[in-house]
Formats: sequence, structure tokens, C-alpha cells
Amino acid sequence: MILVLRALGVGDLATAVPALRALRAVYPGEELALAAPAWLAPLVDLVGAVDRLLPTDGLGPPPWPPVSLAVNLHGRGPQSHRMLAGAGRLLAFRCPEVGHLDGPPWRPGEHEVARWCRLLAWYGIPADRTDLALRRPAPGGAPAGATIVHPGSKVERKRWPAGRFAALARELAGRGHRVVVTGSADERDLAGRVAAGAGLPADAVLAGGTDLGELAALVAGARLVVSGDTGVGHLATAYGVPSVLLFGPVPPAEWGPPADRPRHRVLWAGARDWPGSSGVGTHPTLAALPVDRVLAAVDEAEEAVRVSGAVAA
Repeated sequence: MILVLRALGVGDLATAVPALRALRAVYPGEELALAAPAWLAPLVDLVGAVDRLLPTDGLGPPPWPPVSLAVNLHGRGPQSHRMLAGAGRLLAFRCPEVGHLDGPPWRPGEHEVARWCRLLAWYGIPADRTDLALRRPAPGGAPAGATIVHPGSKVERKRWPAGRFAALARELAGRGHRVVVTGSADERDLAGRVAAGAGLPADAVLAGGTDLGELAALVAGARLVVSGDTGVGHLATAYGVPSVLLFGPVPPAEWGPPADRPRHRVLWAGARDWPGSSGVGTHPTLAALPVDRVLAAVDEAEEAVRVSGAVAA
């Protein structure tokens, strides 16, 4: 069995898709198991390369089943390297602290997709960094053609002000978009404030009302996605859905959609001068983005769809 560690979130899984598929292609006869949080299961199924999910929260050393090869797609160590110690041959970034002298050096600021493809290339495993598309889920009860406004983020400083999301949603609704507001259960109050400020009906608030599979189906059938630097933006990239993503303070060069895909627009108005996720309130890089600039990016993304036709980009 091949064991891959990626015990993180939605965007982290989405950016590891090319690496996971590369491992699947090189080891077609091996069972490929992914160590990741159990709640990611609906999205793991849509990757199409993973045979088994090993529910993993945190980086404590769980008892692994017999493994022939372990691949660290979680980080550069040492904790994640130690977690995989004894699980078989390890493919990972170089980490002298734990005695792992094999593997390439870590490059700060590298795009997350390119990082894991480069790791595998070091070990002779070719990966296509453009292979980001996820399988399309069954639509279920997800409204087709909706415009998704996603105001939340686990990191508060990555959130564009709620009042501006409300103003944006109001303008989009006035243009004929069917706007829905998504988020986690913890973000339902935020989503409600955005919807109320935009004059949207109560049933436009979907935050806390969709599981991950339903959210993926909603995005896959959407007209447009507007969000911050969070997992929903990665789903939009995976399904070729036009998106406007608001980045700050982390630059999009590390986590944004590929620059060669014109129907995705990224706005960033600052520098990397923040102390991690500490502090309270929106970071100035986001606070500097006005509503009219976001609306202009929406126009550009939708024009790119008209120019390119129905082919996802």
C-alpha cells in the first residue's frame, strides 16, 4: 500500500490532485491510501485517484497498516516526517532535523501545486500541474446557475469586509444573478448579515446547510464564484467556473488559480507583511479592495467565458 499524508483542508486537497494522480499513474497496481480528515471524504471521492481514506486529524503518529511507500504531501517536516517514520520508504522534502537527507530542498513562496509536483519529480515521478479538474458530482438538490458569494475564511484577516460583500451581492442580484451565500455552520451569522445587507431572501443563505459534496455540486453548476483565499475558490478552479478571488495578505502566486486560465480573476492589493494569522480584523491588503474593482473583475471573468465558449478554462 502507498500512504499519502495530506491531513489538511479543501484547498490543500485540491492543490494536491496532480500529485495524487501522478502516484496513481506510476503505481497502478498498488492500493493508494490518503491520510486526511474524515469530513473530506466526499471530495476525496471526486479526485478519482484514491482507493482508501484513512481518517486523520492532526499530526499524532497513528498506527498505520503495512505500507511499502509513504509520501509526505503535508509539509516539510519535522513533525509530519516523524509521523510517517517507520511507515515504509519515505518520499519527502529534505529535513536534516529528523535525519531525512533525501529529497529536494523546500522553496519558500513556491506555488502549492508546483511544490508537490516538484517533490515527486525529484523521485522520478512525473506530474502534470495542470491536472486540477475534479469529477463532477451528481447535482442533487443544488440550484443550477447560481452565483456563489462566499464571505468567510478560517483566518479572519483573509476576510473582505462583510459590508462590501453585501454591496457586491446586491449589485449582482440587480444584474439578474441568482445569488446564494455559502459558508460553514460557524459562518452562518456572517452569511446572514451579508444576505440581509444585500436584500436577499432568507433561503439565499446556504452557509451551514450544505455538506462538502453538496457544496462541490453547487460550485460545479454555478454561474460565478466570488470568494476570498479559501477552499471554494479552489473548487471553482477545479470545475472551470468563472471566479473572482480576493487575496490578502498571502499572495496569489502561492495559492491562486493558474495564471493561464482567463475566466479566473484574482485581486490582490498588498505585500506579505503580516505576522501569520495573528491580529484581529481584515488585513489592509483586503480592506484596500473597493467594490467597483471587484465588479470590474466580474465583468472580465464573464467576458472571458463569452469569448472562450463552453470550454472550461
